[in-house]
Amino acid sequence: MSTNNLGEGITAQSAFTSAAPGTSQITAHSLNADTLTVGGWMDNMPVGSLHRFVVLVIGIGLFFDMYEIFLVSSIGTALQTEYGIDRHSTDFKLLLASAFIGMFFGSFCLGSMADRIGRRKAFLFNLVLYSAFSLAGAFSVNAEMLVICRVLTGVGVGAIYPVADSFLSEILPRDRRGRLAAWAYTTSYVAVPLVGFLALWLNPMHLGAVAGWRVILAIGSLGAVLVLIVQHKLPESPRWLLAQGRVQEAHAMLRRFAASAGVTVSNIAPEAPNTRHAITLRERVALLRRAPYCKRYLMLTIFHLLQGFGYYGFGTLASTVVKSRGYDVTDGTLFIALSFLGYPVGSLLSIPLLNWIERRTLVIGSILSIALCGLCFAYSNNASLIVLFGALTTCTSNIFSNAYHVYQSEIFPAGVRSTAIGSTYSLSRFVSGILPFVLLPVLNDQGAGAMFGIIAAALLTVAITVRALGPRTTRRSQDEINPL
Repeated sequence: MSTNNLGEGITAQSAFTSAAPGTSQITAHSLNADTLTVGGWMDNMPVGSLHRFVVLVIGIGLFFDMYEIFLVSSIGTALQTEYGIDRHSTDFKLLLASAFIGMFFGSFCLGSMADRIGRRKAFLFNLVLYSAFSLAGAFSVNAEMLVICRVLTGVGVGAIYPVADSFLSEILPRDRRGRLAAWAYTTSYVAVPLVGFLALWLNPMHLGAVAGWRVILAIGSLGAVLVLIVQHKLPESPRWLLAQGRVQEAHAMLRRFAASAGVTVSNIAPEAPNTRHAITLRERVALLRRAPYCKRYLMLTIFHLLQGFGYYGFGTLASTVVKSRGYDVTDGTLFIALSFLGYPVGSLLSIPLLNWIERRTLVIGSILSIALCGLCFAYSNNASLIVLFGALTTCTSNIFSNAYHVYQSEIFPAGVRSTAIGSTYSLSRFVSGILPFVLLPVLNDQGAGAMFGIIAAALLTVAITVRALGPRTTRRSQDEINPL
């Protein structure tokens, strides 16, 4: 039996039969265990406590990532008052863009780090990096220092999502990959309304001599505490170990995952020779230039150049749009905090949708919904409609976000996955960094309708590109999706 069509037509649950009390064993009769490689075992294994632990840790780590991304848009009005910055000024645009500039460099330069040093080490390193500079930002003495700290915070933030996507894709069984990854992302998106309501509460306050926005920044540094708790417990990806030629370590880590799921690993089939050695950057680039990965890489490049217009365009500029309508700071912050409730709601909705709908189709449908809801938000003329369409925009944004994070991590082999995601994902961060310079002049001169018209056109282009160049992935094994 070929590992490319291993277990075709058989679910993960039916693949396992009882071997002894408290254990399970894949039998030769059900799946022919003699042909199961490391990837085959990982794809067909039931979910165990170690899988759930990784999902929880990734979710909490990404919680602080999302907190940082949406932080400045929530405290932007307080910073204008603190430092006397006008919303039309270059300084304000730079402040909004600062973290995204850092994210570009983080995704581009550090995104491939996980292909060199491992998923576990890269995840923990980036978590510490952005926590440290978030704390430093809380002590900023002027706008220039805050911008520098936000750029350096963004470096760590930008690199962590490609690492997390790769990590989850490689350790989760194929039948539960979408649902469990979506739970991790849902955990992270609780941070978005949280930072919105913290801003509503703390922006007007001073705790002694400390401005409330500084407290909000300091809270973002608590991600480093997570590292202290989990650094010795977090496992490495067996697929990454195998891609580095560390076969015995890969087998040991596979058995650790299996033991947590109550599974006995009877035999591990040898891998193809070209999957058992670490590959250099030149070899990774060469693989990405080969079919079918060249077409997928082109698709992901166009995708990330334009998708940020919808996702980060709204998150970064929504409060400025509301303020441009004449609402005061408190009302505007409340409207956005309520709108941000759509982020965790949309993420929760994505969990069943990722199981019911083909991933590519869900990406396309949700991004078109963002465009439609965003246009309705732009033309809303009272508080209730602003909150309604703001919440619908954020809700569909996170259905889209969860779907594409799962999708992009499935369409490249383990040896190049983080490199491919990181290098293309960096483009979305770069574009998000320049969005205030592109969209704010349109908002100021032409109004919210024209600004969201540009966003809608960018998202339509993304949908067409994904449909034309993206493969189907739902319920397919990694070996089947990514033939070497």
